Amino acid sequence: MTKPEEIDEYLARPGVRQAANAIDTLIIGTGTEVWIPPRALRDALRTVQMVLDPMQTGPAVRTYNIMMGERRRVAAALIAVP
Repeated sequence: MTKPEEIDEYLARPGVRQAANAIDTLIIGTGTEVWIPPRALRDALRTVQMVLDPMQTGPAVRTYNIMMGERRRVAAALIAVP
């Protein structure tokens, strides 16, 4: 099982930078845990003008669906909840 603390600056590497042209917000569903991303990760994503919004997976799914319904530029990375 993936844990939120395993998420790192990899998200700001070149492939993600290209994706950043298509999205403004990245929602991370952190399973059942509450997770505060490290400053380095937030800073790395800020350099590609992407907002990071971590939350538990249930609310992340709902938020993603609402934002998609509003036609906003959003992506989600979700940790499954058993």
